[in-house]
Amino acid sequence: MLQTRVTRPRRIALIGLAGAVAVSLSACAESERGPDAGGGEGQTGGTLVFGAAGAPSNFDPFFASDGETFRVTRQIYEGLVGITPGTADLEPELATEWTPSPDGLNWTFKLRTGVTFHDGTPFNADAVCKNFERWYNQTGAGATAALSYYWIENFGGFSDGKQPSLYKSCTAKDESTVELALTRFTARFPTMLSQSAFAIQSPTAMEKYKADDVKAQGDSFIFSEYARSHPTGTGPFKFVSYDEANGTIELARNDAYYGDKAKLDKLIFRVIPDETARKQALEAGDIDGYDLPSPADWASLKEGGYNLMIRDPFNILYLGITQKNNEALKDLKVRQAIAYAIDRETLVKSVLPEGAEVAKQFYPPTVVGYANDVMEYPHDPAKAKQLLAEAGYENLKVKFWWPTQVTRPYMPNPQSIFGAIKEDLEAAGITVETVSKPWAGGYVDDVEVARAELFLLGWTGDYNSPDNFIGTFFGTTENQFWTSGSPWAEDLATAIDAADATVDNGERDAKYQDINRKLMAEYLPAIPISHSPPAIVVSSKVQGLVPSPLTQEEFGPVSVTS
Repeated sequence: MLQTRVTRPRRIALIGLAGAVAVSLSACAESERGPDAGGGEGQTGGTLVFGAAGAPSNFDPFFASDGETFRVTRQIYEGLVGITPGTADLEPELATEWTPSPDGLNWTFKLRTGVTFHDGTPFNADAVCKNFERWYNQTGAGATAALSYYWIENFGGFSDGKQPSLYKSCTAKDESTVELALTRFTARFPTMLSQSAFAIQSPTAMEKYKADDVKAQGDSFIFSEYARSHPTGTGPFKFVSYDEANGTIELARNDAYYGDKAKLDKLIFRVIPDETARKQALEAGDIDGYDLPSPADWASLKEGGYNLMIRDPFNILYLGITQKNNEALKDLKVRQAIAYAIDRETLVKSVLPEGAEVAKQFYPPTVVGYANDVMEYPHDPAKAKQLLAEAGYENLKVKFWWPTQVTRPYMPNPQSIFGAIKEDLEAAGITVETVSKPWAGGYVDDVEVARAELFLLGWTGDYNSPDNFIGTFFGTTENQFWTSGSPWAEDLATAIDAADATVDNGERDAKYQDINRKLMAEYLPAIPISHSPPAIVVSSKVQGLVPSPLTQEEFGPVSVTS
């Protein structure tokens, strides 16, 4: 999930499958979710108030790309496929099973029956196809990367044909059977449909409240009545209201839900931007929980009797290197010198929370394609100075950017992390000029258009796929690292596309391992720093919340004791 969102789509190339596909794709999943699945007995009723770090952008998940919006919409909507709670593993949701054609270009989904949207509209194959056609036929503001980020990131272009699209067609075979046709094979499908942006919405409500009536206004957008006041899905909670002035979003239990009903009567999200204020609100009993408590508060929260749940790390913090504006940073030896200069072991032990680990490449070891034999860069200031001298940059000067007014799962204390790295760079003879900006006040925008030289940034995976990490970072040559400044940029982007298009699991895994080796030894467009375990905290009276490594918690099973 975007901890910062790339402002332009990554390259999605059309890669043909040469000859017949040797391996038949027989991936098929069957659902265990339903009226008799999980949940169990427990106290029902009551209201849970959760402290949100920011306001939602709107309530139409297709037009969203931020975690705070998805935290709310995830309770209202469901997709064809979902993620098993507490894991990064795929599971059925509105589809009960799916089967690909041998070449992976046509996918047949069997849909759950007896499901209705919150407005009473039946969920069926026609509703699914209307959602896909809506996404594919976006125009104007709706077809921009700022709004249709996830579509562009995953499917590419729209029906106007200006850019190639992974999507070809959706056909309703019968009421409970859908066939989705793709223009090429991708290993990410159908897992990528688990992302919140691809939740299935009521066609009736979208038409009635003009869901696609979105307009650009300066640097922001004016959203439709649907996106502001009438979000309509099939999930365990229904939208009630958004009091923007007081920063509260109210949801209510969907008593017509097909599966285990939500245990709560009401679920309220209260927007409290300041992390210290969220902690104080929890201690005062004004809220029942919040996300991303500062690691410095973990001990005191535990001692206070609160339930601090630490997620498995599924993220990456990296020191970004932009090759656009500083000629020295185009030199591999300079980038390697910076890597040797950083004492990542000490940084992880002294600054990051317990359970954090040094990153050896650009995604966690649990993601397929991880290579155990990549080139490593242990802390060695002498080696750093030697490489700088060999490159002719003994007096290297860099502008090092870090963000203020933010806490991210991979970056719990940006200032402390920045300070530690700055000190290491200076110890290796590098002159550092500090640049700091508010996260939402210019930092993200400037980094994404490659104005920074060195910068702190990271990523929490949307789902378990190497392409969701390195494809997002390096799948285009005009990225935040400005890899177009290097002769290998196109080779890297093409290799990532080729790996994603490889049908055989073993061959695909080997290709990603090779990419990871080259990223660390031959390219080094950035420096992996760490994987951190983010926490979520609730009061002792909250039960049933399962922490998600993707930070995608579901509140349907949650209850509150009196």
